[in-house]
Amino acid sequence: MRGYLSFSILYLLGKKPMYGSELAGQIARRKFERPNPGTIYPALRDLQGRGLIRLEGRGPKKVYRLTREGRAGLREAARYFVQAYADVVDDVRAGRL
Repeated sequence: MRGYLSFSILYLLGKKPMYGSELAGQIARRKFERPNPGTIYPALRDLQGRGLIRLEGRGPKKVYRLTREGRAGLREAARYFVQAYADVVDDVRAGRL
């Protein structure tokens, strides 16, 4: 899985289908920085090209959804992130950071 942005997109789409601008807003809420269109849309195209998400609709209102492969990718990425960052979370909760 490639980085925080891809994981965030899969995670959010695992909750519900969303528009690209809605995804950007949700990521901004969590990261305190809104990804610009030159960042989020290439990431969405990459995930779509890898079969992890699909795009539905026409015109300006296109909705992104997870595919079955995307759900499996989300589970794999979530396990990785938990394993990689569990000690950081523990340190923050314990006041060591």
